[in-house]
Amino acid sequence: MTPAPPLDERAVALLACPVCAAPLATVPDSTGLVCAGGHRFDRARHGHITLLPPGHRPPSGDSAEMVADRVAFLGAGHYADLTTALARAVTEAGGPPPTTLLDLGGGTGHHLAGVLERLPEAAGVLLDSSRYAARRGARAHPRAVAVVADTWARLPVRDGAVDRVMVVFAPRNGPEIARVLRPRGRLVVVTPAPDHLGELVGPLGLLRVDPDKAERMAATLEPHLRPLRATAHRARLALDRAAVETLVGMGPHARHVSPAGLVTSITALAEPVEVTVAVNLTTYAPSHGPSDG
Repeated sequence: MTPAPPLDERAVALLACPVCAAPLATVPDSTGLVCAGGHRFDRARHGHITLLPPGHRPPSGDSAEMVADRVAFLGAGHYADLTTALARAVTEAGGPPPTTLLDLGGGTGHHLAGVLERLPEAAGVLLDSSRYAARRGARAHPRAVAVVADTWARLPVRDGAVDRVMVVFAPRNGPEIARVLRPRGRLVVVTPAPDHLGELVGPLGLLRVDPDKAERMAATLEPHLRPLRATAHRARLALDRAAVETLVGMGPHARHVSPAGLVTSITALAEPVEVTVAVNLTTYAPSHGPSDG
């Protein structure tokens, strides 16, 4: 394995000790992080860092197989237009160009890397509960730091440090997002629309998108953040059967369908398989932040 890339100091400056909440800094040999209180967190050989309080375990995250499918599907460029739409929402959310990003539940860092490529002055932190995802995320972009953390607990991020928080198909911790955002910061959330991947739901027995998802998201966020704008992104994909299998395998559907039954169902599909990508991108601001955009 090649040596892990150096840690971007601007990204490290966003992080806080999960034990005492003090700022973290890179140790001289770049093998970990340490706070003024002496709490040290070693860097894994893959390059990521685990920031959990003593004895705390993160919720179960994506498996190695799910992460491998995500790498294959995203690496093939199937969601390139979605990454572009996300970057547009991040950069057009108001105010000066953002320089600090936080990707919650960011998986392999694919979308974060795409956004950073469009923001040459920015650095970012990826938080995910899966160590398999964080291993990939550690090498997603030289200006990103990957961290294993519990995104439902207190985030290992400093108060008011982040210009943009991104959440793509991942859980949303409203109080913590509001805490880490700067007063003029913004949250950009990507959620599936009811017809997202609709052509696959019936034939493959996949989970349907909850029709009340938007209302539930508002209930968890809007006491702490206020919505500013929402846009819809739609695209059509023409996939071969192998790509369909990785698409299903990289998401929550993988936990609800049997591998053997899935292969049988996919084999019955005619190629190319037409699939609809339908998502909503919603931008939020802190409830008590400045009212201007």
